[in-house]
Amino acid sequence: MAFLSEILGHTITDFDGRYIGKLEDLIARELADATHPVVDAVVIKDKNKLIMVSYTLVMALFAPSIPLKCRADEIPPYEPTENDIFLSRDVLDKQIIDTDGARVVRVNDLELVRVNGTLYVGNVDIGLMGVLRRMGVAKATQRLTSTLHLPAPQAFISWDDVELLRHDPFMRLRVPVESISELHPADVAEIISDMNKLEGGQILEALNMEQLADTLEEVETEFQADLVENMSDEKVADLLEEMEPDEAADLLAELPEQRSHSLLALMDKEESDDVRKLLAYPEDSAGGIMTTEYACVPPNVTADEAIRYLRQTATDAETVFYVYVTDTQDHLLGVFSLKNLIFAEPSTRVEDFMEDRVKSVNLTDDQDEVAQEITKYDLLAIPVVDEQNVMHGIVTADDALDKVIPTAWKKRLPRFYR
Repeated sequence: MAFLSEILGHTITDFDGRYIGKLEDLIARELADATHPVVDAVVIKDKNKLIMVSYTLVMALFAPSIPLKCRADEIPPYEPTENDIFLSRDVLDKQIIDTDGARVVRVNDLELVRVNGTLYVGNVDIGLMGVLRRMGVAKATQRLTSTLHLPAPQAFISWDDVELLRHDPFMRLRVPVESISELHPADVAEIISDMNKLEGGQILEALNMEQLADTLEEVETEFQADLVENMSDEKVADLLEEMEPDEAADLLAELPEQRSHSLLALMDKEESDDVRKLLAYPEDSAGGIMTTEYACVPPNVTADEAIRYLRQTATDAETVFYVYVTDTQDHLLGVFSLKNLIFAEPSTRVEDFMEDRVKSVNLTDDQDEVAQEITKYDLLAIPVVDEQNVMHGIVTADDALDKVIPTAWKKRLPRFYR
């Protein structure tokens, strides 16, 4: 196997052995009758000057010193086209869509394959070995894994399973709508977070309202505001209704006050009432970060009745890991887990297996206090009550920890290790 990282930076000489520069990049071109790009030229860097040379003039690319077939003063000019792919500049370290796995991955290296004298881009290396190869420690790692009889940390996808995100002054996105819509919202969010407002907006146009809402919930609130800036008020109102109430409130808080009022007026009354309630609390308070969509049941129903009750009432709940028990005035009486419910005898009343010592926070408690309570008791969510113990919502662990772990880190870092 030969890889792009192994030849970048190699010295290039002319036919007489005179130094021309260092290999800066390879230029590849996608042909109509080929599934893999063909290497068409090399890019040589000499100080601050770039020289592009047709690949047909390269005598031996995979050599410590790469010789050309002509003298330096005889090199004909190579004219790149708008469809050319600069493999190092445009592809290495960039995000691509693995259409076979329906995921976004980052390119660590590119495998180059020679077939009948033509050099193709074969596979995309998305694994750890690609990183190690670029660090110069791949061979040592391979020796170690071989000695210890361990599997080599390799991961490849074929170029024909790749959709390349192409960035140029006019932003051409070579990704079909169906490929975007099949991705996890977090992956779509990762793509648009690396784009400007115009580029990100073009991707969002490919999504239906539910996908659009899920995707926006994965990006920073400030960027959400930028992305919806040029959307019609009617579309944004529909979008806010589709979002979780706490996420919708955060977005509205970032928009100009006059537009926020207009959007609230366009929203369904029940949805807008929930959002108005959240906007009334300080941004970093339990009331400000809670969601009003949670699962609850009355205390006097049986386990079997509780399941039927939840099927009818909890479809929009943000989490059903915990089910809260409240009376007709919404006073918090207890809590039980979904596991408790499943293993309870169908005829057992909820009040007999619920936990009546419930950890909760007050509407005005600071976000730091909420995060401390959640981490101290290892909770996935915590109920929010007022001074009369009336339940108003729940704060989930991820929302509580936004202040402890910045949102951008929390939502993006884990994907670097997939």
